[in-house]
Amino acid sequence: MKEQHRLHGLDYLRGLAALGIMLYHVDFWINGKSGIDGFLPKVGIYGVSIFYILSGLTLYYVYIDKLSLTLNQLKNFFLKRFFRIFPLLWLSIILTALLNKKLPAADVLIYNLTGLFGIVKREYYLAAGAWSIGNELVFYLFFPVFILLIKKSKPLFFIFSALLLAIYSYFAFSGLSPNLTLEEQWAIYINPLNQVFLFLSGFLIGYFFKFLNIQSNFNLLILALAVVVFAFFPVYGDAGKIVMGYNRLLFSLLCWLICVCFYKLSINIPRWIDKPLSLLGEASYSLYLLHPIIWFLVGGAINVFSKHVFVIPDFIKGSSVILASLLVSYFSYLKFEKYFMKKGNEVISKLNTKFVKA
Repeated sequence: MKEQHRLHGLDYLRGLAALGIMLYHVDFWINGKSGIDGFLPKVGIYGVSIFYILSGLTLYYVYIDKLSLTLNQLKNFFLKRFFRIFPLLWLSIILTALLNKKLPAADVLIYNLTGLFGIVKREYYLAAGAWSIGNELVFYLFFPVFILLIKKSKPLFFIFSALLLAIYSYFAFSGLSPNLTLEEQWAIYINPLNQVFLFLSGFLIGYFFKFLNIQSNFNLLILALAVVVFAFFPVYGDAGKIVMGYNRLLFSLLCWLICVCFYKLSINIPRWIDKPLSLLGEASYSLYLLHPIIWFLVGGAINVFSKHVFVIPDFIKGSSVILASLLVSYFSYLKFEKYFMKKGNEVISKLNTKFVKA
């Protein structure tokens, strides 16, 4: 089978989304401003949507030609996902529990360590941001269904896609109330059924655009227009305003277009830009899960220093948290994530050897 080349454009976007989410959180933690007006709050909400789209696209790209849906292939797929997701999720859960200095209730801990919170008790997530990982684990259950339908019956696949779009629209127009804040209906918003169409839309990008070449100038023009509309389209008030009604459909479409453009990015990026963006993309999972913990540790230490010695400006505090998060995330990817990915491949290889011998 032909070896697949790495999609560097998707690494860039994944890293930029993680960076944007971190910047939004740091700004919010320092300044305490709520609401959705401004670029960073939009990224804080829709950066996660971009993660979902990229996940569906990446899995399509990797598995569409090699996932045969046999028992052995499904075992390999889920084991690979397990070793990619759970070690860092467990680390973030343990660190969060230690920093809170409070042992979670037994059922909450079990739901988190097993990942079942994403299916049955989504509001039980412990680590900041882990709700989206719970959603991602649910999407992995959908993925083989997408593969089965697209290979066996395209009409059924598109009917199923239309159903998921209808569910997505239901949440946007009826499931979420404009009379309540997003915080008040957070458990509804993080329902994986409210998010799974984003994952599917990434799958659809792979299906429709895999062999389509887009002229570079046109691609960059569409990307620029999508980013400008995303940044400057006026939305005011509570964050819920951007995830309800037609705003939900508009911003989802903009995220989808941005993902398409990065997927089809064909310009030569200078190495001094390519290298840091690639590293940022590789470390994006660690950056996403660990930056709240770094805030707690570094930001807390700076608060203590400011209280007893001299006041450190918020700019220095925020910059310190950002820099520390980037460094810790890079080493987490290099020494922690890659270690478990390697172990996962070893386990899969050993199991496949036993399977062949049997």
